Order: sequence, then C-alpha cells, then structure tokens
Amino acid sequence: MSVHAELTKSVQLANAAEGLQLFGPNDAFLRLIQQHAAAHIVARDDKITFTGSPAQVDKLERLFAILLKLIRQGFHLSETDVTYAMELVDQRLEEELLDLYAEQIGHTARGKPVRVKTLGQRLYVTAIRKRDTIFGIGPAGTGKTFLAVVMAVQALKAGAVKKIVLVRPAVEAGESLGFLPGDLQEKVDPYLRPLYDALYEMLGAEQVAKLMERGIIEVAPLAYMRGRTLNEAFVILDEAQNTTPEQMKMFLTRLGFGSKMVITGDITQIDLPKGKKSGLVDAEKILRGIEEIAFVYLKQADVVRHYLVQKIVAAYDRMKGGLDAETEQ
Repeated sequence: MSVHAELTKSVQLANAAEGLQLFGPNDAFLRLIQQHAAAHIVARDDKITFTGSPAQVDKLERLFAILLKLIRQGFHLSETDVTYAMELVDQRLEEELLDLYAEQIGHTARGKPVRVKTLGQRLYVTAIRKRDTIFGIGPAGTGKTFLAVVMAVQALKAGAVKKIVLVRPAVEAGESLGFLPGDLQEKVDPYLRPLYDALYEMLGAEQVAKLMERGIIEVAPLAYMRGRTLNEAFVILDEAQNTTPEQMKMFLTRLGFGSKMVITGDITQIDLPKGKKSGLVDAEKILRGIEEIAFVYLKQADVVRHYLVQKIVAAYDRMKGGLDAETEQ
C-alpha cells in the first residue's frame, strides 16, 4: 500500500473519564482493538487518532462511534462487548447493538438488568416468546440455559404459567446415579447445579427455596417426567444432547395446555455411551418440518462468557475439523 493511499482521522472524546471506559482496564480494550485492526492507533487522554487505508479507517471510525454511543447511554463495556462490536462492524451491523442493549428482558435478584448480548441471543429470546416448543442449540457460554431460566421466571412473575419445571438427563461423562454417593437428592443435585445457579441469580436462594417448597419450582432428573402431563408450566430440558431418542420423545409428549418447553443442548458435547444415538440430534431431523417448533442455533459469536471461552470453542472447532478431515481420508 502506498503512503498516499493512507488516511489519518481522529475521534475527540468528551473527557479523559470517557477514555478510561473506552480503553478498558489497563487499556485492555484498546490493545484488543489494535490486535484486530490493520490501521495504526494512537490514544492520548481524550483523543484517538488512527492511520491506515480508507477501509481500515472507516471500520475504526464506526467501531469507536458505536462504543462511545453505548458508553454515553450509560452502559459499562466488557471485553466481550468490544469483541462482538468488532464482529458487527465487519458485517456493517454495528447499529444493531443499540437495539440489543436497549431492551431489558428481566432483572436479577439484586436488581441488575438482564439483556441479550448478541443477535443470536435476541433471535432465541424472540422464539421463546412466540413458540410453545423451542430448541436452543449451541456451544458452551452462549446463554442457552440462563436465558431460558430468565424467560421462565418472567413468565411466572407475569402469571403466564403457574410453575417452572427444570429437567436434566442424569447420565453424563460416563457416570450413572447408582455409582454416586448419598441419597437420591444428593445424587441428583450435581447434575442440576447449573439450573439452581441460574435460578439463584434471578430469584435469590431464599425465594427459590420457598417456591420449591410450594411446588411452584421443580428441579428434577428426566426420569421423573415419565407418565406426567405438564399443564400451565414453563419446562426447560437442559443438556438435551444426552437424552436418547426414546427419552426425548417421552419428554416432548409431556407438553400440556398453556405450557411452554425450551430444550437446550450442545451437539458437540454428547456424553452418551458409544453407539447410543442422541435424542437432540434425532429431534432435529424428525421435527424440523413442524412450523410451531422453533430451532435456534447459537454460534461461537454468541459466546458471552469470558473472552477466552470464545477462543477455546474456536480452537476445539478447528481441531474437530482437522480430525473429521483425517477420518474421511
């Protein structure tokens, strides 16, 4: 690239405090942006200057503009927010961030607003609102379980359902309940812990305990669903990739009047014994043609845990691609 093709532009910040929020703790966000940008960035107190090709400069202008809009609207940015903003800038979809962050879908027990953080998550939440049976499929950290619990709590508070039922298959990583120590409750609890964590976040441990005593919240292994019909309930089946086709059919046919079912899972993390077919993979093929059932696929870009989780998922995906290619040869 010739020197003459380069542009230099500046962004003026309102004050140094705005710069601290934009650059992140110890300039972490700024370093992250520089790693991904081909243009050269110089930041001094309340001014950012960048030099590069017109396309590179345009990207940075749009990125800093959207991040500043979010800061000026009172949002506290995280590394994940900055990373996702960069991805949307690449697709010229950065303005979507303002809509995403503006909508609150609930509040935690401490009063902190809960928002969707990606376009994939918004699609998932919209599907939960509109359909009675929703499959949320995607990798770890995409918020599949947590957002389903948030929507269940909102439905309960609004009187749309009378109870929440959270379910998990109790066979994972080659273990079975019979070999675990303790009584049935102690055996089941480790499998259900992620569901309890999401409930505690939204309602607080004391409120969850009260609602469980009254039977308004039920957390149970999948085997307990057999023979039941669940009316006016918000039912979540978590880790559905570890169901068999028979278990999945049994679960789906528990749907009663006024109920909603959300089935979540990660088809890359199947812990069933070798040769056993996953009920989630099976359901994808069998139920795809039913209009009232929504399948929402969350991707690596929807990972909202620590930024490193996204990198880990990507690394495993690359390795899996390599292994699949070797197998085909």
